[in-house]
Amino acid sequence: GKSFRNEITPRNFLFRVRELEQMEIEYFVRPGEDEKIHDEWIEDHLNWWVDSVGLDRAKLQLFEHPKEKLSHYSKRTVDILYQYPTLGFDELEGIANRTDWDLGSHSRDQDKLPLSENTRNRAMKNEHSTERLTYFDQPNNQHIVPFVIEPAAGVDRGVLAALCEAYEEEALEGGETRVVLRLKPALSPIKVAILPLKKNNDEIVSTAKAIKKLFLTAGEMRAVYDDTAGIGKLYRRQDEIGTPFCVTVDFDTLGQGRDGDVSLKDTVTIRDRDTMTQERIAISDLVDYVRKRILA
Repeated sequence: GKSFRNEITPRNFLFRVRELEQMEIEYFVRPGEDEKIHDEWIEDHLNWWVDSVGLDRAKLQLFEHPKEKLSHYSKRTVDILYQYPTLGFDELEGIANRTDWDLGSHSRDQDKLPLSENTRNRAMKNEHSTERLTYFDQPNNQHIVPFVIEPAAGVDRGVLAALCEAYEEEALEGGETRVVLRLKPALSPIKVAILPLKKNNDEIVSTAKAIKKLFLTAGEMRAVYDDTAGIGKLYRRQDEIGTPFCVTVDFDTLGQGRDGDVSLKDTVTIRDRDTMTQERIAISDLVDYVRKRILA
């Protein structure tokens, strides 16, 4: 959600701003298990940035906050850094072991709770809380104050990293250059573009628009229809915005192939953004095909 920071001098593009989008989790764990689970969160999120967002592992680093510079609540904090093209390494996400500071600071009966030494010595006395923020551990027959593992990431920074990683100017044969945004298909805002080979053919156009409705009915994949240029320029346009698949409706789709060939009726070509290869599949299989490719 939306977060705000008392930044006196905003600077450095998205990295020092007063208003930002942030995502974070407060993950509660048993005291004594916190260090192991903290390590697991670090490893899992490092893999998430690589596998789900598509960042290059070689451009990611872990930064361990020195003990003398840790925040007052933190037992340990590790940042995941990304190497931006012009800015160098900067923080994507911080993962902190906040121990029992949060619940211990907001609980009543602090002097009766099994708090960590840091929380007991440094947290302010809470005289207004009406709740005892503990969890009863039945197997051990005792009340515990859960520790908190907190991953916190800037959405804006993550989006910028994904765009930097995905952008490519690809040299093609003949001296041409293709601009392509190789986003993970699950992250692409548009999953599929429906393109008519001839925009002045009513039957081709109506079939293309009907295919778009198939995706709208499916509900989980955004599809667009575009007939504002020739097919080559339409492909390039979708490459630039990261659309992973382009579907072309042509005369074969209508059963009007060369020499009266009707064997390809009710099929379309689907083009892969990254490889530019095309294959022909039935319209009835199209939505499931794209869905599986996106989730792969």
